[in-house]
Amino acid sequence: MRVLLTRGGNAALLQHLHRPASVRLGPATVATVPKRSCYWRQAMCRRCYSSEDYCVEHNDDGRKESVVVVMGATGTGKSKLSVDLATEFSGEVLNSDKIQVYRGLDITTNKMPVADRCGVPHHLLGDLDPTAGELPPAAFREMAARAISGIAGLGRLPVVAGGSNSFIYAAMAGSYDPGRSPFAAGWKAGRRREGRLRYRCCFLWVDVEAATLAEQLDRRVEEMVAAGMVEELGRYFEAAEGAGKLKHPGLAKAIGLAEFQEYFLGEGRGTARAYEAAVVAIKANTRRLAEEQVWKIERLEQMGWPLQRLDATAVVAARLARNAAEAGAAWERDVARPGAAAVEQFLKEKSEGNPHHHIVPSLIYT
Repeated sequence: MRVLLTRGGNAALLQHLHRPASVRLGPATVATVPKRSCYWRQAMCRRCYSSEDYCVEHNDDGRKESVVVVMGATGTGKSKLSVDLATEFSGEVLNSDKIQVYRGLDITTNKMPVADRCGVPHHLLGDLDPTAGELPPAAFREMAARAISGIAGLGRLPVVAGGSNSFIYAAMAGSYDPGRSPFAAGWKAGRRREGRLRYRCCFLWVDVEAATLAEQLDRRVEEMVAAGMVEELGRYFEAAEGAGKLKHPGLAKAIGLAEFQEYFLGEGRGTARAYEAAVVAIKANTRRLAEEQVWKIERLEQMGWPLQRLDATAVVAARLARNAAEAGAAWERDVARPGAAAVEQFLKEKSEGNPHHHIVPSLIYT
């Protein structure tokens, strides 16, 4: 499969696409980002994650890059947290959403607007040509390795963020076999080797109670419609129909395309009934996607990956109540500060030469 980068693709990624993953880049001057005071601390009952559980393939010097991985279902705030952490810890974000890697349909695929990225460099976000074919996890593993090597080589912190857990698994697993997936039917946790990691990882799982998240996702679809999603899809279908192609392999699985095809191209073309049916279907499929994402994250946890939950339920509930002040306070209290504290501890252990990786255990919801 040919992977094409668009002319507007991320320049920082382009320079690393053909470098071996173990190549160190030359020294660079990195701007220091002032840290806010971390006055939040959680009593930590630490779990040791032995250095033997880490392995870096094709890495002769034994170097293990430190990587922060922000996980969670769609609509939980992963992108915002990744920008917060990259800003605070002088990092760059690597997108791990398998639809958002492609150029186009920015509203429909819910890409983070440039203004909200706060100047943080983002890699593999809208960089790939959607006509080149669907990017398999194995190919993402290689591209992610080069991006991580490039970011770390500049003395910056790689922050991986996105909802495609098959991509996260492929990129972070110590060894990767496309034929053996923890998400396959009949998989059972067992072999310790399966839990090994390619990098020194700090996993943060932004989680929201299911009913609250479902309500949030329904509202977000309505907000996307108000922001111009339907008009964006109309332009897409018009261009695709004119070119004789109704699908771009890369974008074909984006929620919104299949649902609105009847409204734009079918017998119900332009009717209110087809429009309403499409919106209802998008809401249902988005909720279903979120459930699948949580299930996959739980599979990774069962496999032995040390995940720390950050409960963003209060944040989302406040947003649903249109209480911006409370939402902001809850974000700082429940997500931003505990997330920053975990990353700070993670980086401190590295600087102290600690061969173990200590992780805050999952929070228990009551």
